[in-house]
Amino acid sequence: MRTPEESRRALLANRDFAFFIAARFLASFAVQMQTVAVGWQVYAVTRDPLDLGLIGLSQFLPFVLLVLPAGHVADRLDRRRILATCFALECVCAVLLLALAAGGLGSARPVFAVMVLFGVARAFAMPTGQALLPNLVRRSHFGTAIAINTSTWQVSTIAGPALGGIVYLLGAPVVYATVATLLALAATMVMRIRGGGPGGARPTEEPGWRTLLSGLNFVRSRRLVLGAISLDLFAVLFGGATALLPVYAADVLQIGPTGLGWLRTAPGIGAAACGALLGIVPITRHVGRWMFAGVVVYGCATLLFGTSTQFWLSMAALLLMGAGDMVSVYIRHLLVQLETPDEIRGRVSAVNAVFIGASNELGEFESGVTAAWWGTVPAVVVGGLATIAVAGLWARFFPELRRLDRFPGERQ
Repeated sequence: MRTPEESRRALLANRDFAFFIAARFLASFAVQMQTVAVGWQVYAVTRDPLDLGLIGLSQFLPFVLLVLPAGHVADRLDRRRILATCFALECVCAVLLLALAAGGLGSARPVFAVMVLFGVARAFAMPTGQALLPNLVRRSHFGTAIAINTSTWQVSTIAGPALGGIVYLLGAPVVYATVATLLALAATMVMRIRGGGPGGARPTEEPGWRTLLSGLNFVRSRRLVLGAISLDLFAVLFGGATALLPVYAADVLQIGPTGLGWLRTAPGIGAAACGALLGIVPITRHVGRWMFAGVVVYGCATLLFGTSTQFWLSMAALLLMGAGDMVSVYIRHLLVQLETPDEIRGRVSAVNAVFIGASNELGEFESGVTAAWWGTVPAVVVGGLATIAVAGLWARFFPELRRLDRFPGERQ
């Protein structure tokens, strides 16, 4: 049995995996830069936290409508070409934002329209990317590949927002031009991947509602998978405070767009550090307990951030949020992929993407609405309390997940 160090060396020598990781890093880096610019620009124009929530909602609605058909497409067509097309469409969105910023933004509505198109691209990119990765690596390397993949994504969430906040000082058009360039490079790199295309396991069912919903039916039949992804959904849905970071940067901490970039960077730093540790010392025992512990840490850190008025304390809280979320993401992703046959992996990944999208974009909308109702600080505090409550309820509803000792297929 290979050690984690041997697996890492083998993966780094894998040409297809290297291109996949590089493309995903560039795309994630670009999107993180764009998120800082869009959030700051919209809040500067409207000064309404509800509009920050509407940014998330405008991405979520097309995403949730299209992601299940997207999973079916990922199981029938060339996953490389689909992912490259998605990155190209995201590049088009960045160019549109560039045009809006250069012309002078007077309303948030055009930005919402571009975010709808961005949501369409994400609907196809998420299940396709998740389904493509297992085709590029050996099963014995998969746990290490997940840790590297997630850690790389988290590194992009560190550097992307920080650079986005700094570059924003030169103007929003400069940010969007940089984003468009990075996404074009990502699309090119995906097309350099040789494996993972047509010729692998493909579904034999004829297209139809039964086939389209087969991923959802599979998840419902696997309580471990259902418990893991629904726990992540509701934890982040209620506890997500990232949509309100522009409000904290502008009104609570008063640190400007560069400070906003650092706030958005902090969860990525915590998650990347945790992911790097998981790559060296993977979780192999007491899997369920680790997952619930990660959610509780996330909720407690959200409470700390919500009540903080000091920049350093807010950064520390966001670091803890990222670390707790990383543990949950790592375990959930391994459970889903190890339990799923390749011929329906795209559709199951689409269901997983629905849960992720709901927790992120719909969570941003929920944060914006509650902040408009109760105020920013109470909204974040109530969200942290709700996250801790969700962990307790899921431990009761899914005792098999709480008692899970090892990942499926691992030796007892």
